[in-house]
Amino acid sequence: MKKHYFLFLFLLSTFAISQVKIDSVPIYKDSVNKLSEETLYTTQDIAIIDSLVLENQVQSVFMDEIREYYISNTDTTDVSETPLDVALLKERLVLMNETTPFHLAYNPALEKIIKSYLKNRRKYYPNFMARAAYYFPMIEKYLDQFDIPLEMKYLALVESALKPKAKSRVGATGLWQFMYPTGKQYNLKVSSYVDERQDPIKATIAACNYLNDLYKIFGDWDLALAAYNSGPGNVTKAIRRSGGHRNYWNIRPFLPKETADYVPAFYANMYIFEYAKEHKIVPLSPIIHHFATDTIRIKRTLTFDQLQRTLDISNRMLQFLNPEYKLDIIPYVKGKSYAVRLPIEKAGLFVLNEKEIYALAVKDEISKEQPLPEYFEMNQRIRYTVRSGDYLGKIAHKYGVRVVDVKKWNGLSSSNLKVGQRLIIYPKKLNFTQKKIRRPSRNGNNLIPKNAEKFEYLVKKGDSLWSISKKYDKISVQQLKDWNGIKDADSIVPGDKIFLYKI
Repeated sequence: MKKHYFLFLFLLSTFAISQVKIDSVPIYKDSVNKLSEETLYTTQDIAIIDSLVLENQVQSVFMDEIREYYISNTDTTDVSETPLDVALLKERLVLMNETTPFHLAYNPALEKIIKSYLKNRRKYYPNFMARAAYYFPMIEKYLDQFDIPLEMKYLALVESALKPKAKSRVGATGLWQFMYPTGKQYNLKVSSYVDERQDPIKATIAACNYLNDLYKIFGDWDLALAAYNSGPGNVTKAIRRSGGHRNYWNIRPFLPKETADYVPAFYANMYIFEYAKEHKIVPLSPIIHHFATDTIRIKRTLTFDQLQRTLDISNRMLQFLNPEYKLDIIPYVKGKSYAVRLPIEKAGLFVLNEKEIYALAVKDEISKEQPLPEYFEMNQRIRYTVRSGDYLGKIAHKYGVRVVDVKKWNGLSSSNLKVGQRLIIYPKKLNFTQKKIRRPSRNGNNLIPKNAEKFEYLVKKGDSLWSISKKYDKISVQQLKDWNGIKDADSIVPGDKIFLYKI
């Protein structure tokens, strides 16, 4: 058996070398040349982190914004006339390689991407650099704290074009393009008002933790970068298929196509930023510098409109500095500490006029015909009972989650469901809580008492009909069901409103 195993590895190694030759990429030195048991990661180790990477995450906003972002070896883009001497490029890459833990070795694929960007994407870089002037110092601060190479800041550029509100076609959000389950795993909360994946600081801290987890697996920043894109499982497979090589360029032929182009795209952006002046790329002025801002913790719910009127600040500036607030509203929630980021001079003005600002908020609230939307956390767990006509896609769509997540949460190996089956759901959508208030029923033995005081009860996390009934004397579970037309006691979820009657 062992003979067959090593023969298989030999064939894989041979195939790897042939592929590398076709790709015109030499074999580079790396720390591991032979596959051994020590280099194999346990299935459990890989699964823990691999579950965080969802399909199609590679479809970054950068690619959506700039079409033809990924330039493959088979791309027909003509870059032959791009003014960049190959010898000079090699010299610059050597200099960059000496100052970075990444492996910036020259190869034709990297040259082609760099030239393609210089020829076809030049017009975008002044704007990118303006955004970078604001975000990069902040990102570098946390990369340094987590002992991550500072060059990893270019990953945020590749993922989102440095747009904190960026959303991909598959739902990845923020500077670092976290999917909802991934963000939740790294403590990024989402509510009706706030999406912390769009918070530049909190999302950067989450990305640092994620990158460190990946580095612990591979011990190499190039491989961690590849795993950020395609998952550690794909990278581990590529290592095995290459015959055990641990250098990115050696395993590149065995990676998914998107990842094979993703890492060189990262290098290309690093190069262009480093040598922008030499290529006559002039950055635009940033809207503001991060060091010229400050945060103020709020003491009651405020809207951007109220800040606009009292501080003479544009809505554009407020949205730029506070991208995490989805509705242009900064909520005040007990146990939370939400803050507003402002230019330093406006922060001082806020402190001086704090009473007037909050007084305006109170006045606006009283005069509003409709109250502000209710604050609601989107990571609450609910139980769903499968009904006739239900299927996984329908249920997933109802709660704004993916079928694969529903299956993972419930340990389902197939998509088959049974009527009455109970599922655990971590809903993302709010609209499921905003059900129509049930009409009280006069059917059955428990009629609504005469001259009874009617009031509403908002179902909270952990509530059940039994626990609610115990809060009020002489109210039974059956009465609650009859008054609200509830058939299944387990059907109530946080956010539901039910009627109660007190004599």
